[in-house]
Amino acid sequence: MPALTLAHVSKQFGHDTNQVTVLKDVNFEAEAGQVSLVIGPSGSGKSTFLTIAGGIQTPTAGEVHVQDQSLQQLEGKARDALRLNKIGFILQAYNLIPYLSVQDQFTLVDRVKPHGNLTAAQLANLLDQLGIANLTKQYPGELSGGQTQRVAIARALYQNPDIILADEPTAALDSDRVKVVGQLLHDLAKQHNKAIVVVTHDLRLQEFADKTYAIMDGRMTLA
Repeated sequence: MPALTLAHVSKQFGHDTNQVTVLKDVNFEAEAGQVSLVIGPSGSGKSTFLTIAGGIQTPTAGEVHVQDQSLQQLEGKARDALRLNKIGFILQAYNLIPYLSVQDQFTLVDRVKPHGNLTAAQLANLLDQLGIANLTKQYPGELSGGQTQRVAIARALYQNPDIILADEPTAALDSDRVKVVGQLLHDLAKQHNKAIVVVTHDLRLQEFADKTYAIMDGRMTLA
């Protein structure tokens, strides 16, 4: 059973003459233990695809299943609980709390989701892998773009989700850091049976992917 399935998903915004179709009959499956890469230029529908896959937006047509549950059939609180416990998001906006230190970003996760997160030792190892172990007392405003991105990656992985959805996770990283993040995502998928979906225009990540999809003008194909 796929960890994540989109079946005949379309998404439209606006009405009548102002209507825009962003996704067109998208079919997609992500398996546990695999990294799936979705490559496309800006404006191709990548971010909309990812937010629909994670239940943040609802499709105009089609179905989204997380493991054996239909997102459309879940009420608000049940959908929120599924996202919290099953899905980790790495978003372009980073979504770090500006008045919390790096360490407190993880403490906040513990308050929202008290169980099932990484242990202190696992978190320390993750921070070390990402090269940010020395930044735990820093605040987001004191970090570079690349450092902020790596903290956002660590926070998403700290929840220990079954499915990881990443939106341009390497956009602010140099080639050496891209390899570190790509290898980390690959190892998480293989060693911990995670389903990892990355939307990006960064072709440097292809070597770490099991499947590569292309998205253009809202249509998705297996590359």
